[in-house]
Amino acid sequence: MTTKAAIAALVALVLPAASFSQAPAVDYNIAQAAPGSWSYLPVPGGSEARFTDASATIRLTIQCTKATRRVMISHTSAAPASSMFVWTSSATRNLPAQFDAKGMRVTADLAANDPLLDAISFSRGRFVVSMPGTAALVMPAWPEAARAVEDCRI
Repeated sequence: MTTKAAIAALVALVLPAASFSQAPAVDYNIAQAAPGSWSYLPVPGGSEARFTDASATIRLTIQCTKATRRVMISHTSAAPASSMFVWTSSATRNLPAQFDAKGMRVTADLAANDPLLDAISFSRGRFVVSMPGTAALVMPAWPEAARAVEDCRI
C-alpha cells in the first residue's frame, strides 16, 4: 500500500463519509455570486426573502413562519434530494431536506435561533446552497435574508 493510499484509508476511518459528500470543488471564498437580486416581503403568517435570477426565476427562498418560529430554506429544483449543503464564511452544514414535487423545490427546516442562520446573515459577501447532483448556488449575502430570519425571532 502506498503512503497516499494509507493516508486515505486512515482518513476514511476517522472521518464519517458524509463529510466528503459535499466537498466544495471550488473555493467558495472567492466564487462569483449568482446574478440576480433579493427581495423581502410579508406573507401570511410571517415573511420571506426571495432570490430571483436574471430570468425572473425564484432560485432560493428563506421563509419565516412566526407561529412556529421556524425558518425554511427552499431551493428551486426539479431533482429530488434528501439533503441540502449550506456553506458560509464561518460555518458549513449538511441539512436534512424534503423534496416537494408539486412546488418543484427542496426545503430544509430550521429553528429560528439556529446558529447557521446567523452564519448566513453575516457571511462575507456570499453563502452557498447545494444539493447532491446539482451545481452549487452561490448567493450574494444581502440583508433581506437576515430580515426574514429576524422576523421569526421577535
